[in-house]
Amino acid sequence: MTEKTVSKYLLNLEKHFAADNPVLLKASKVFQELDQLEYDLGLIEMDETTACKNSWWPIISLIGGNSTAKSRFINNYLDSDNQFSGIQTASHKFTVLLHNNQSSQATLPGTALDVDHRFPFYQISNKIEQQQQGEGDRINSYLELKTLNSERLKSKLFIDTPNVSAAPSNPVTSLLAKHSIESADLVLIFTDIFDSTSPLVDEIIASIILHQDSNKFVYLIDRPAALLNSPSNNEIISSWQRKLAGLGLNTGQFIVLPSQEVGVIAQIQADFAAIDQRIANVGHDRTYRVLNSLEKNVREINNVVIPEVKKAIVQWKERSVFSSLIVLGFIATLAIFAEIQTGILELLIDPIIGPVILVTLIVIMTPLHILFSKIQAKIIISQLNARQKELHLMENLAGVFEQNLIFSRMMLPISEPKGWNKKTKLRLTQLSIKTKELVQLLNDNFSTYDGAPSDTTSLK
Repeated sequence: MTEKTVSKYLLNLEKHFAADNPVLLKASKVFQELDQLEYDLGLIEMDETTACKNSWWPIISLIGGNSTAKSRFINNYLDSDNQFSGIQTASHKFTVLLHNNQSSQATLPGTALDVDHRFPFYQISNKIEQQQQGEGDRINSYLELKTLNSERLKSKLFIDTPNVSAAPSNPVTSLLAKHSIESADLVLIFTDIFDSTSPLVDEIIASIILHQDSNKFVYLIDRPAALLNSPSNNEIISSWQRKLAGLGLNTGQFIVLPSQEVGVIAQIQADFAAIDQRIANVGHDRTYRVLNSLEKNVREINNVVIPEVKKAIVQWKERSVFSSLIVLGFIATLAIFAEIQTGILELLIDPIIGPVILVTLIVIMTPLHILFSKIQAKIIISQLNARQKELHLMENLAGVFEQNLIFSRMMLPISEPKGWNKKTKLRLTQLSIKTKELVQLLNDNFSTYDGAPSDTTSLK
C-alpha cells in the first residue's frame, strides 16, 4: 500500500485548528485516514482530499425580499457605510463577504470562488453547466467576492443573496439560492421576502421547509421605530409566526430588527445583541456540519461510489462476454457447415487432434476476449465519467474501474472492485465509528452526564 501524502489543505486546517478547536483537529486526522482509503481504491489522486467538499468556514447566508431592509442591515451590522449601501438592491449577483484588514474593499470575480475549495461555491460552475448549458462559463455573471474590514466578519463568511425583486427567475439563480441555504450554518431571512409571490420565493420556501429540522433559520422583521416597543414586538412576532405557519414554516427564531434610521447607529449596534449571540454559535454549527460531511463521505463510499462501480463492472463483463460469444457463435456456425461438408467434428473426439483444436481455440479467443474487454472498458469509462458529473462526486469512479483492467479480472467472473475487501470495509466501519465519537466529543462540551463531567478521552 502506497502511503498518500497529506494534502496542503489539510495541513493548513490542522495549523488553524491546533489551538482552539480540538474536535476539528481530530476530524482532520480522520479525513486523512479517509483520504488514504480512497487513494488506495483509486478514487482520488495523491494531492487531493475529501475535506475540500465543504467549506470549513462558518457560513451565514442572508436572504431578503423587495425592500432595502437587507442592504441597510448589512451596512449597519458590519459598520460598512458607503461601501454596500444599495448595491444588492440593483445587483443580480450572489456576493460572498470576507474579512480583510485593509481599509479599502476589494471586489473579486466569481472565478475566485469557483476555483478555491475553501469557499462555499467551489466548483459550482460544473453544477451550473449541468443546470443550464453554456452558463457555467459565465460564473462571473452570478458570483463575486467582496472583502471588508469589519470585526463582525472575522473568522466567518457572509453570503449576500440578491433581493428577490432583483434576482432573475432562471434555473441558475434557483440553484445558487438553494446552495446558499444548504451550505450555510445560519440563514438570516428577512420577512419582506414573504410580502411577494414568485417562483423563486416558492422555491426558497421549499428549501427552508426541507432544512427546517435544523437550527439554522432566523427570521428578521424590519419595522419602523415607532413600532419597536416591547409589547408591539411580541405582537409582531406572533403575527409572523402565524403567517409563516400557514406556509409550512414552523421552526426558527424571530428577531425584530432595531430601528435602522440614519443617526441612531450607536443604538443600533447595542440592539444587535440578540443577533450577535446567535452568530456567536455559528462556529459550533460549523463543526457539526463538518462532522456530518465526514460521515456523509464515509457513507457515500458504501452506498453510492462502490455500487456505481460494481454496476459498471457487471455491465462491462456482460458486454465483453457477449462480444466473445458472438465470435464463438460464428466459429460454431462455420464448424456446423464444415461438418455437413466434410464431417470435421469427428476430429474433436480424436485423442490428439481434439485437444490441439481446443488449445488453438483458447489461444485465439483469449486475446480476442481481452481486446473486447478493453474496447468495452473505454465505453464504460466514458459512462462513469458522465455519471460522476451527474452525481456531483469528486471521487473518480473511472479510477476505481480502471484498476480492474488486469488479465485475471478480465478472464474471471469477479464483480467486486479491486481493493474492495473485508479489510477495506473494516477500515470504513472504523472511520464511521470515529466520526460518531467526534460528535459525542463535541456534545460533551455542552453537557454533563449524571451531574458529572462527560468523559472526553482523546481519540486514538
